[in-house]
Parts: sequence; structure tokens; C-alpha cells
Amino acid sequence: MSNNDAALQEAQPTILSYVKDLPNLCSLAGLACTLSAIYFSILGVFYAAMIGMVWAVAFDWADGLIARRIAGRTGNDRAFGGQLDVLIDIVSYGVAPVILLLSYGDFAPVYLLGGFVMLAAAALRLSYFSTYGLAGGAKYTGLALDNNSLLIVLLFLFESAFSQSAFAVVLYLACLSLAALNVSPIKTPKLSGSPANVVALAVYTLAMSGFYGWKLL
Repeated sequence: MSNNDAALQEAQPTILSYVKDLPNLCSLAGLACTLSAIYFSILGVFYAAMIGMVWAVAFDWADGLIARRIAGRTGNDRAFGGQLDVLIDIVSYGVAPVILLLSYGDFAPVYLLGGFVMLAAAALRLSYFSTYGLAGGAKYTGLALDNNSLLIVLLFLFESAFSQSAFAVVLYLACLSLAALNVSPIKTPKLSGSPANVVALAVYTLAMSGFYGWKLL
């Protein structure tokens, strides 16, 4: 190893040094919420899973808002945070909804196809965004993945009006429809970029947490 290579390696920050960055802490908090959603989905405690899913979105939106308000963040800080967001998004908005669908369908093989379509759409959607960014600097191409979780949490409000087998079909069709919208050419606004929308999400998150918490009692 040359002296220049050694000096460059020593100048690089440690991996864990990025944990103290507040936006990254929010991202990791959202990942913890996603893990709880996956855990409760597997256990079949779907109302608790809904709480985890909606809080994952809330932390996801909060990290971007906080990052834009912190002065002195370097280009590497922003690049690391962006990569961390993408990796967490595939878990929060790809893996977690798939496990929810599989679990609600009692892990019947027929749900594997829908799960793959959802996961593939999420991976394609995130890869496309990483390559091209916002269309015109203001809008997403395709429905942003965080909307999937918000709509699924809303859909579950009506779960008790159906039998489990009937709602499993409703959930299946809804998830496939969302996957199609994720990879469609439609343009959708970046809702998380507005502080007013973040406040609206906070109200939505608290309302849904209160409702599903009451259902768990």
C-alpha cells in the first residue's frame, strides 16, 4: 500500500461515525419500526403491524426534513444518507408489505407470485429513482413507495368488514395495483418535501396509531 493510499484510508470516517448524524438516526428508527411490522405480520397481529408501517413512513419523511435543516453536512454525509435511505426503503416498502401479504394469506403459495411482483416493482422503482432522480426536479416518475404503506394502513381500516379470505383477495389486488402504479410513467408530487405535508403525516400517524392501538386492546 502506498503512502497516499494509507493516508486516504486513515482520512475516511468510520462506519459507525455516521450513526451520530441525526437524519441517519431517524432512518434507523424507521428501520426498527419496519422490523416490528415484519415481526407482528409473521405473528398475525396485523393491527400492530399497521402501527409499525405508518411510523416507518413518519421517520422516513422526518429524516429528509431534518437533513435539509442541518447546516454543515458534507457531500459524503448526504451521499451516505441517500444510500442508507434507499437500502432501508427496499426493506420498509418492499420486504415488509410482501411479508404482510404472505402472512395474511396464510403463506399460501399463490401469494408468492404477488409478493414477487411487489418486491420486483419496489426494486425497479428505487433503481430508477437512483438513476434519474425527480422528473423536472419536482415530481416522481411512478407512485412513490412510501404511499404504498400509507394506503395499505388506510385499507386495513375496513378489514373487519370482510371475512379473512375475502379481505386477503382485496389486499392481494390492492398490492398488485400499487405495484403497477409504482412502475408506471405517471408523475406524482414529492409530498415529503413540504413541511405542511409532514405535519399532515404526523396527524395521520397519530390517528392511525390511536385507532389500531384501540383495536389491539
